[in-house]
Amino acid sequence: MTNLAARGRVARRPNRRRRGPARIFVYLAVPLAAIALWWLLSAGSDSLFFPPLSDILDRFRQMWVFAQFGSDVLPSLGRMFAGFILAVIGGVAVGVLLGSVRPLYQAVSPLIHFGRAIPAPALLPIAMMMLGVGDQMKILLIGFVCIFPVLLNTIDAVASLDRGHEDVTRVFHFTRTQRVVYVLLPYSLPRIVAGARISLSIALIMMIVTEMLAGTNGIGFVTLQAQQAFDIRGMWAGMILLGLIGALLSIAFLWMERRLLTWNPNVSES
Repeated sequence: MTNLAARGRVARRPNRRRRGPARIFVYLAVPLAAIALWWLLSAGSDSLFFPPLSDILDRFRQMWVFAQFGSDVLPSLGRMFAGFILAVIGGVAVGVLLGSVRPLYQAVSPLIHFGRAIPAPALLPIAMMMLGVGDQMKILLIGFVCIFPVLLNTIDAVASLDRGHEDVTRVFHFTRTQRVVYVLLPYSLPRIVAGARISLSIALIMMIVTEMLAGTNGIGFVTLQAQQAFDIRGMWAGMILLGLIGALLSIAFLWMERRLLTWNPNVSES
């Protein structure tokens, strides 16, 4: 049986290698076709609002390739990742606590759902009034809005721990720390990662919102300034940059997820 399984793994490797180029082609075919179609349809356009794609890409190169990368792109990404990491750490820590102590979760759940229900942009005036318009306000607001998917997923995962796992911890006399590290976190990891994926998308959105409404630099601030100055090519260049950042973040997160959850059969190979 062992030999058969080994031969099966050996036989699958060439197929996976052959699927690699085909998978990359399928992944890139539609975006490349959309770019080609955009290029052809916009070529020679004299519209103020829909300039040729070649002009937009030239403006993109002027704005974002080196010129404003250090002054605007890096600060935006720094604030977004700081808020996201804050949300993941806080969501996991509080989620493990609330998932383990059900009466405590029942007591605070109305506050959690109240906070989650408030539209994120509505919190911006309060945050500006209390924390000003600096990086601290933006990071804390991103962290607050992003914490809920991680928090709720962690609570559900911890609360759903079956009796068999509980019995194991009692039989081996696990301490509370060992129970969290060796049982709760590994068991909850797939749902925590799923919540973090949602939070990452929210972090990108909140980064733009905070910079557009209370920013002095950053991608959102520059894109809004371009729109207000009728620099339409600059506005489109900012939107393209945001789309690229979102796509790259999604790809990087899926790559990390597959390696973090290699033991989970439900993780897709796509």
